[in-house]
Amino acid sequence: VHHLGYEGRCAFPSNFDADYCYSLGYNAFMLIQYGYTGYLSKVSNLSKPAEEWVAGGMPITKMMNIERRNGEDKPVIRKALVDLEGKPFKFFEAHREEWAVNTCYTYPGAIQYYGPSEVCDITTKTLALEQE
Repeated sequence: VHHLGYEGRCAFPSNFDADYCYSLGYNAFMLIQYGYTGYLSKVSNLSKPAEEWVAGGMPITKMMNIERRNGEDKPVIRKALVDLEGKPFKFFEAHREEWAVNTCYTYPGAIQYYGPSEVCDITTKTLALEQE
């Protein structure tokens, strides 16, 4: 018996999620096809329509940082912490007091798979704020 923890409780992926994951996978295949091993598949320009995304690769070693762990220097990928000076945090911080008092939910309805692109293919709010 397999336990379906989060998998059983999560929502279906949005069009953005599906496009992003497909693009990462296809790009990873192309990196391998052309002999680029040890690379991370990456896609940028994600706040634009999928047709304008830019695929590429980054050597995994470029992400490595040397940190002292248990008395030894170890190569690790540095934790990505919330940037307290970044646009997404500043946006949420500016609305903190209002949201603590008022009901300000944004509910676009169920995930839309067909229809106008501005409804079906929107990116996440945080990602859109980062790209402004």
